[in-house]
Amino acid sequence: MTPDLDTATAPAAPSVARRTGWRRVAVVAAIAGPGLVAANAGNDAAGIATYASAGAQYTYGTLFFMVLVTIALVMVQEMAVRLGAYTGKGLGALIREQFSLRLTALAVFCLLLANTGLVVSEFAGIGAAFELVGVPKWAVIPPSAVLLWALVVFGSYRWAERVFLLMSLAFFAYPIAMVLGHPDWGAVGHHLVVPHLEPNKDFILLAVALIGTTVSPYMQFYAAAGVVDRGAKPQDFPLIRADAVLGAVFACVISLTIIVATAAAIGGTGPLTSAAQAAKALEPVAGQSAELLFAVGLMGASALAGAVVPLSAGYAVGEAVGVERSVSRSFRDAPLFLGLFTAQIALGAIVALTPVNVIQLLIGTQVLQGLISPVVLVYLLVLTNRRSLLGPAANTPRQRIAATVVVVGVATMSTVLLVQTVLGWLGLG
Repeated sequence: MTPDLDTATAPAAPSVARRTGWRRVAVVAAIAGPGLVAANAGNDAAGIATYASAGAQYTYGTLFFMVLVTIALVMVQEMAVRLGAYTGKGLGALIREQFSLRLTALAVFCLLLANTGLVVSEFAGIGAAFELVGVPKWAVIPPSAVLLWALVVFGSYRWAERVFLLMSLAFFAYPIAMVLGHPDWGAVGHHLVVPHLEPNKDFILLAVALIGTTVSPYMQFYAAAGVVDRGAKPQDFPLIRADAVLGAVFACVISLTIIVATAAAIGGTGPLTSAAQAAKALEPVAGQSAELLFAVGLMGASALAGAVVPLSAGYAVGEAVGVERSVSRSFRDAPLFLGLFTAQIALGAIVALTPVNVIQLLIGTQVLQGLISPVVLVYLLVLTNRRSLLGPAANTPRQRIAATVVVVGVATMSTVLLVQTVLGWLGLG
């Protein structure tokens, strides 16, 4: 009977395998998202300005540094989604439960401070995008703010998220522009593997801005909260981790191509002064339409981050005080969560309408992010080290060492910048 059983069951195997394969694809589609969205929201208006400025100022000199920052982002995002998957709680809730009230308040304050500047920069980016095509910012920022707010509060944020991601695909033009711009590939390869450091304030300022725009504090809060909001479980973690890691790598590859493309186009010309200057890197792809292509991508990236950044603050504060927080809830069910989201949108739009140098504002907000990042990373490291919280999913000894090196490295860069700034104020720099 054994041969008969083998013969009878053999034909069914491919069908079962196909059903299992489709089921896995369905699970990936359902779970994947928070990591990819959080990482790619980092390639927003401020991020693009910072990467482009790095290429314009130092050509390929920051590439090795960005490789290190990429590794750091992968580690940090993986720890954030691991916390969400294994505890069923966001980063804000875990900080409230595991730390004192004062330390919880410090974490929330740092996030709100950093996010407020970021929301302003996102609306400034939306204004800059439309100014490239001849539309004044006062005519577009207020309706954009209302539209973003309505999409999250009354509409389908998930749908809007996909539209913004689709618009952001315009920045896929950067890898093409990088190749068509004929960069010095020997210099690119050299700077990818050989460290380059200039001991001056401008270089360190830009380095901290690169950290801030790539490893932004809001990304960890959003990634963990997004996993929880989608109802992911520990058994889903392999897919969640893949989403976080691939999202981080994808975002950083785009960032590297922005630096190289800009270096090939306008490298060595000094700091950027306008969005139009940043758009020149896309001329090998779009020619005279470079500004239009850049404007479309800038609009999508800014709108995506304009929704994600205030949502991350809403998640963090809602978790910290233990109230309802979800994009699927109404104002009546989650007044603090949606009220904070509304307040940040309004404040960001109002400040972005004031006369300000957009590029300086965008890079400045990333410096602030870089200064605050070490504080949030310390909370993340301590939480993922605790076996009482994560059990066997806690950091291994190697992960602890690697994560500690990341935190110390980011903190050191931030401290050096602070010391240089204070010495400059005192006339000693």
